[in-house]
Amino acid sequence: MAVTRSQSRVLPMAADLYGDIEPSPRATWRGYLPGLAIVAAGTLAAGFISDHYGAPLTLMALLIGLALNFLSADTRLTPGLAFASRSLLRWGIVLVGVRVTFGQIASLGPVALLCVLAIVAATIGAGILVARRLGFDTAFGTLAGGAVAICGASAAMALATTLGERRVGQAQLTLVLVGISAMSATAMVLYPIAAHALALSDLRAGFLLGASIHDVAQALGAGYSYSDAAGGIATIVKLTRVALLAPVLAVVALFLPRGEAGAKGPGIPWFVVGFFVLAGINSLGVIPAFAATGAERVATGLLAAAVTATAIRSPLSQLLEAGPRPLLIILAASAIAFALALAAATTLIG
Repeated sequence: MAVTRSQSRVLPMAADLYGDIEPSPRATWRGYLPGLAIVAAGTLAAGFISDHYGAPLTLMALLIGLALNFLSADTRLTPGLAFASRSLLRWGIVLVGVRVTFGQIASLGPVALLCVLAIVAATIGAGILVARRLGFDTAFGTLAGGAVAICGASAAMALATTLGERRVGQAQLTLVLVGISAMSATAMVLYPIAAHALALSDLRAGFLLGASIHDVAQALGAGYSYSDAAGGIATIVKLTRVALLAPVLAVVALFLPRGEAGAKGPGIPWFVVGFFVLAGINSLGVIPAFAATGAERVATGLLAAAVTATAIRSPLSQLLEAGPRPLLIILAASAIAFALALAAATTLIG
């Protein structure tokens, strides 16, 4: 696998939920302003197009962000873009809890949970099998398949930390991050189109999108571009996948020990806990209607801003330099996840 030294040192800027893809940039409040101004302008433009032409807000935010991708080369924008793609995404996820109740979660039923567990396991297994068929080892297949199965780039970083440098090199990790970023953005555009073509109900579409799209921002964006109801279901399903990261890391550490002392992997992240706490409060009916409406609007804006920032920071140039074989593993795992999620949505859900 031909990877230059410079490639191996550069990590793509994906939706970094855990803050482990890159350190948080040190900056004063003024240092955040340039990047946040660009994100705000792009998000407002996306909102204008959405309002006037009826296009999905998050899809427009993604496309405008990709059009502004060249701005990621300006390091003055890095602190603000990083803050928007990470912190705004986390708080947007928390506020989405006002759209969800435990009644909706319970309506998914144990079958949906079992389906999510099966899809995650099968996707990781597919990544391992395809990787070995293409000449890679089990560790790289676990890295690629786990990133697809759980939560994209953040899962890749957590798995790489668990596996260790001896099993997964920096160059391999970079290629996975590049592929996941590109594939997740592609899925956000294509999967809702497929759901519309199949005339799926909100429940089934939400399950499909939440169970198959890689990164959290794109999964939520795709869900809410389909409908508000589908977005709520997609949020629940996707965050269930995120919560599976801790047990998956434990299994990986047990069966693929890194052979060296390492940092402990992340548990359930605070924004997932915050989402379910807010959903619980909302289930009690104690949140006033005006407050819930305001929180929903803020959540929509924050998620759109996070999608814009993530698209601006996506490493499009690196994708052309990476070699095809690692991307084939991600593509195969993505296809398995989509096929299984679609099968479950159409036969077992609803």
